[in-house]
Formats: sequence, C-alpha cells, structure tokens
Amino acid sequence: MKRRFYHIAALIVVTICGVNAQEVMTLEQCREMALENNKQIAIANQTGEKTSADVRAYRANYFPKFSLSGNYLLSNVSSTLSMPGGYLPTYVPGADGGLVPNILTTSPSGEPIFKEYAFMPDTEFKLKLNNSYTAGLMAKQPIYMGGKITAAYKMARIGHELANLNKNLTRSEVLVLTDEAYWGYVKVYELHKVAEKYKAVVNELFRNVQAGHEVGMMQRNNVLKVQVKLNEAELQVRKAENAMRLARMNLCHVIGLPLTTDITLPDSFESPDAVIGYQADITSRPEYAMLDKQVELKRQQTKLVRSEFLPNVGVAAMYDYTYGIKLNDKPLIDNTSFAAVVSVNIPLFQWGEGRNKVRSARTEQKIAELKQADANEKMELELMQSINEVDEASLEVALTQNSLAEAEENLKTHKDMYEEGMATLADYLEAQTTWQKANSDCVNASASLRLSLTKYKKASGRL
Repeated sequence: MKRRFYHIAALIVVTICGVNAQEVMTLEQCREMALENNKQIAIANQTGEKTSADVRAYRANYFPKFSLSGNYLLSNVSSTLSMPGGYLPTYVPGADGGLVPNILTTSPSGEPIFKEYAFMPDTEFKLKLNNSYTAGLMAKQPIYMGGKITAAYKMARIGHELANLNKNLTRSEVLVLTDEAYWGYVKVYELHKVAEKYKAVVNELFRNVQAGHEVGMMQRNNVLKVQVKLNEAELQVRKAENAMRLARMNLCHVIGLPLTTDITLPDSFESPDAVIGYQADITSRPEYAMLDKQVELKRQQTKLVRSEFLPNVGVAAMYDYTYGIKLNDKPLIDNTSFAAVVSVNIPLFQWGEGRNKVRSARTEQKIAELKQADANEKMELELMQSINEVDEASLEVALTQNSLAEAEENLKTHKDMYEEGMATLADYLEAQTTWQKANSDCVNASASLRLSLTKYKKASGRL
C-alpha cells in the first residue's frame, strides 16, 4: 500500500515540476488507481455506509424507547374564593363512643337548639397556577404492530445488501472503463509504431528513388509516386501521435491523474489471460443478485402496507413528579406518581382502502418479478454475445498474425525483386501498403481480444 502511495506521489511531483520523465504503468496499476480515485466508487461506498446506519436505526424499533419530558408554567392567572363564616352546632361524645348533637332543647318549630355554638369567621381562598412544573420519564414498547417493524427492518437489510452489490457492480464497470482506456492507449501506441515503421520503409525507398533520379536511372514520375506515399505516411504518423496523446489523457482521467501527466505503457500487448472453458452462467453477476433482492424488497413492502390495516398493541409506563397549583401560597400537589398504559388500535372499516393498497403493492411485486425474468434473459444473451466476441477475436488475432507473417515475407520478396529489377515500383509500393495494413489489423485484433475478454469476465460475473 505504501509502495503504491509513493508511486502515485512521484507521478504527481513529476507532473508539477514539469520534468519530462515517464512512468511505465501496467494494467493492474491502472486498475488499482482507478478504483481508488473513481467518484462513483466513492459514492457507492458512502451509500453502503448510509444503508448500514439505516439497518441499525430500524433494528432499534424492536427495543423500548425512553424519553424525558418536562413542563413549566409561568402565568399570572389566579382565582379567589370566599367562604362566609357563622355559628356552627357542636357535638359531644355519646354512650356508644360516637358523636351526638349537643342539643339543649327544641324550638316550637321543631328546630334543635344547641347548648353551645362554635363561631367560624369568614374565610378567603386564593388559587394560583404560577411556577407550576412537571417532570417525568416515559418508556414505550411495541408489542404487536401488524408486522410493520419486522418488514421495515428486513427492507433496510435488503437495502444494505443492494448497496454492497451495487459496489461490486460499480467496481466491475470501473474496471471495464479502465481496460478500455488502457488497451485503447496501447492500441494507438502500437499503431504509432507501425506508422513510424511504414514511414521509415517509404522514406528509405524515397531516398533510393530520388538518388536514382539524380543519376538519370529513374523517371520523375516514380519520385512523385513515392513522394505521395511518403506524405501519406507522415500524415498517418501525425494522426497516430494525436490519437496517442488523446488516449493518454483519457487514461489519466480514468485513473485519477492530472491530464498532463506523462505516462507510458509496456512496449507491446501483454499475453491475454487464458480462459479455461467458458462459463455460461449469469448467477455470479451482481446484477442477478440485485434483481433477486429487488423482488424480495417488493415482497416486504407488501407486508409493510398490509401492517397499516392490522391491529396494533403497545404498552407505555410513566413516572412523573408534579409541583404546583398553590392554595394560599401553599402547593396542593407536590409528589410523584406512576402510571402504565396499554394501547390497542383495531382498524374496522376503511371503504376498501387497505385491500386496494395491498393489491397495488402485490402488483408492484409482480412487475418486479417480470422485470427480473426479462433482465435475466438479456444478461444471458449478453453473455453469449461476449463468448462469441472472444471466439471471433481469438480467431481474428490468429488470422491477422498469419497475414502479417505473409505480408512481411511478401514485402521482403518484392523488395529483393524490385532491387533486382524484376518488380515494378507500383508492385513494391503495394507490398508496403499491404504490410502496413496487416500490421494495423494485427494491432486492432489484439486490442479487440483484450477488450472482449474483459467484457466476457464482466458478463459472467468473474471481473
């Protein structure tokens, strides 16, 4: 890890300082740098962390929830109540130990006249609410919520699994993009070498023809013919140089380096990874597993919708302290209390709302299953197409290599025959063109083979 860090740091320092040094980058190094610097990979990692937090959050719904609450009342509202006084009758102990009226006699109208009376003065009561407060601790525990908590928790877990699968999918897509940029750079690099070789061959012929024309052994027309070919060769070299510069900048963009970083790749195509038997199976692809998870997500969503219309049962416990409601500046309430509540909610009738919502959710689940079947068939077709492309590219490489060997032999033969006067200049030029085309075809076929191998590995879930 440290070695790769120093390698990247060295590339950046070289770029900033403007030194014309070059670093040779292998395919594996480019892949590692692309995975480290790609923004989509970073987004996928952040999404995975988010879904992991969601799973922990929904799991918390299984456990009791505790909360503290407090209220304070600041108010100038008060109330006054007056109670008139007067004379009150008295009582004395009776023979049975109870109290009996202390009656002296009875008036002519039948009303009792007591021996003694107690006098009670007028009384005034002042009731104040100011500076009243309550504080309490509450605990809530769901008992049965119609399966809502379980469905939501499973949906969160499926979302986390989907995020992990998406990271694998994003990784494979980044690797394909990196391979395309890498082998594209190698291809134009090799085509530039072919263009330089072709220019050198034509340039050598041009010098010979021009020398022959100067001593009167060649016609001016032959010099012009070769000059045209030399101009074409120079144009091909210039196009190859521009294409190589653009391909290098594209590779720098993919692997996260400044576009002006001067890097180079190995001199030729590396040997392609051997494919031992083609795996015509798509079950290893992250897309295949993601489709399964999406169907399962819709299934849990159906359960979540159904839970909205099932009975809910929960319990709550509260422990409170209350102080306030003063009577004549003395608090009437100054104590603690405990309470427990059992809550039951049973939906009875919603005019078909629940049934239709569940039916809609089941329809979405069926749509997801149909999309899964369609996508699986498309992935199987994509896999078979990639296998065919690898097979065709392998054959094309073999054929172009044979054609290149024949073209090299043909060029050597025509060169010898031309120097001996047994072949015309047009035949020699045609042999050069054929040789140049065979070289280009071989380079293009080699690049196509590498890319087709990468796409096959992605289509089979092996990348």
